[in-house]
Amino acid sequence: MDGRDLTAETGWRASFALTGPGGEPVDLVRTFRSHGLAALPPMHFDEGTSTLEATLPVQGYAPRTVLIQSDGPERGLVGAVGPAPDTEEGEGILRSVRHVLRLDEDLSPFYGLAAGDPELAWVTRGAGRMVRGATAFEDVVKTLCTTNCAWSATTRMIGALVEHLGEKAHGAPETGPSGRAFPTPEAMAAAGEDFYKDVVRAGYRGRYLLALSRSVVEGTLDLEALDASVEELSDEELERRLLALPGVGPYAAAHIMTMLGRYSRLVLDSWTRPTYARLSGRDVVSDGEIVDRFSPYGGYAGLAFWLYLTRGWIEDAAEEAVARER
Repeated sequence: MDGRDLTAETGWRASFALTGPGGEPVDLVRTFRSHGLAALPPMHFDEGTSTLEATLPVQGYAPRTVLIQSDGPERGLVGAVGPAPDTEEGEGILRSVRHVLRLDEDLSPFYGLAAGDPELAWVTRGAGRMVRGATAFEDVVKTLCTTNCAWSATTRMIGALVEHLGEKAHGAPETGPSGRAFPTPEAMAAAGEDFYKDVVRAGYRGRYLLALSRSVVEGTLDLEALDASVEELSDEELERRLLALPGVGPYAAAHIMTMLGRYSRLVLDSWTRPTYARLSGRDVVSDGEIVDRFSPYGGYAGLAFWLYLTRGWIEDAAEEAVARER
């Protein structure tokens, strides 16, 4: 999958500004590297060309595989694999891209807070956008597949779901998850228990995934309604609804809220806690101390915490790239 060439592989391309609604800059590569879920199917980040590949649903059309990369410091470029779309489909592709990259989210209030923090002022150069799935359903399913397991197991489970249940886009290989959109609730609800046990190997999560999908299909659960503004749905109510979902505990709720652009909760788990302690030069730090450190950020506390933990991701990747070339 490495070495994707946007210019060579796409006949249709469109440009977009790397500027947020508040005039704040957007660092596209750091957005691609915002968190681990952005590396799971139906997405893939090409290290060599700093290109994000994603197979996205387009309303009213078949899914499209797109390649996204920077086109200079102030513009981004998206290209669609396959035949050139008509005007309406092209607009739909751009809407899907803007959605998953959170390009319409105004982070200028967060930048205003971070500018006065010596340890986080660097984020104002364009960090902070968290890549999300095409739907809230996708983000909930992916989060469930991160609970109580190694990252390799998460990768296996999501790969199997996309490969076997995801709709193919133009040019998709016959096997593997590449070129397939994330499965719909209908597709996941129609899969039997044996599929989740033997193919996905989801363990106890299988019954949660099946129950979640069936509830959405039956209309008793509307996950997309959770992707609402804070004026329509408070953080407290959103958290309450998430905790009522099968398999969702405090960690998963905080994680899903982050994917939905709600950053008041901190994702505290077996990686974030020791990472924070190490970066702050401590052996052990209590959850209360971590919460206090980021409380000045209010509704952006969880985002500030995450960026504090992941500042080195870009620098570390650059050093690894240089080492590979030697």
